[in-house]
Amino acid sequence: MVVQDVVVIGAGAAGLMCAATAGQRGLRVTVLDHAKRPGKKILISGGGRCNFTNYEIDPHRYISNNIHFCKSALARYTQWDFIALVEKYKIAYHEKTLGQLFCDDSAKSIVAMLEAECHQGHVQFHFETQIQHIERLDSGHFVITTDKACYRASSLVIASGGLSMPRLGATPFAYKVAEQFGLPVIAPRAGLVPFTLSPDDKAYIAELSGVALPAAVTTERITFDESILLTHRGLSGPAMLQASSYWQAGESIEVNLLPHSSIRELVQAASIQSPQKELKTVLCQWLPKRLVEAFIEQKFIVSKKLNQLIPKDYEALEHWVHRWALVPAGTEGYRTAEVTLGGIDTDFLSSKTMMAKQVKGLYFIGESVDVTGWLGGYNFQWAWSSGWVAGQSVSE
Repeated sequence: MVVQDVVVIGAGAAGLMCAATAGQRGLRVTVLDHAKRPGKKILISGGGRCNFTNYEIDPHRYISNNIHFCKSALARYTQWDFIALVEKYKIAYHEKTLGQLFCDDSAKSIVAMLEAECHQGHVQFHFETQIQHIERLDSGHFVITTDKACYRASSLVIASGGLSMPRLGATPFAYKVAEQFGLPVIAPRAGLVPFTLSPDDKAYIAELSGVALPAAVTTERITFDESILLTHRGLSGPAMLQASSYWQAGESIEVNLLPHSSIRELVQAASIQSPQKELKTVLCQWLPKRLVEAFIEQKFIVSKKLNQLIPKDYEALEHWVHRWALVPAGTEGYRTAEVTLGGIDTDFLSSKTMMAKQVKGLYFIGESVDVTGWLGGYNFQWAWSSGWVAGQSVSE
């Protein structure tokens, strides 16, 4: 039996932050993980450059059944705290867009930084380890039995993540532990994930694979003004991924392909300058040619000379450019989802410590919890913040 103060299950972003924080408080900490190395999701994020946080972290940019739950952790360990840590290790970074911060070089530097922080706290790691059984003794201690050893600790932190990206080893482990100890789980589903389409829509959109453009995507709840990407499978790109987290099956989405201009005003101005020009030719000044051709082929809009356009044509033009409506067939699911919506019900956790209210010493952090951020570094910041507050509280 290996006796420790804290056992952290999961060597991802939240688990590493928690372990480092607890270890540097002088606690004996062991991290267990089934993978071969730490931080696998960190390493592939942001195209390998890790969008590690955002300048504009705001609790309102998180989704949860309890929208207030994330406020405490985000306020106690902020984006500025993590940026300071990055700067301490002299990791070069840049703002890409909308406050999103990326490493200049490689996400490996973030993992190396977290490993160094853990090393300072004398944290022990055991990889390629399978958890076989968890038991809570009458003394309040936890006994964690693995395929290699048995551990006893006064604090157990579950940082095993959600169900997104199963190729990286995602499992429902956290939910099973929650169930074992009587904590409810908000039904998980894929978030920040591309949409799939009905056969009719896919038939012409698949031919537009690779077309990208700025657009505003609106669900029944929210609008995201970023960019979209048409693919052979459906609809992707930042605005679509963001919208997917708020979309419910069967609902339509509305796409504004020219959100910062009026197509009617643009075409009317062009008709004064060049009345003999084809509408198709003019539209290609503002929209991708392949998209315009597809809309004409689908009879969404007609291609006449500008001086031939009648009010009905302008109405159709406005409808398809500014209010293009589709009903997604669904999403691509966990296979390509960046995050998992839902998770451990936050009503049963302390927002200040991340400890289960009714099970002293048991903590849930990161993606396993019913807190999901927007695209753009928000979910990593939740991992850092929830991991830090748990690391400050364990074994007290």
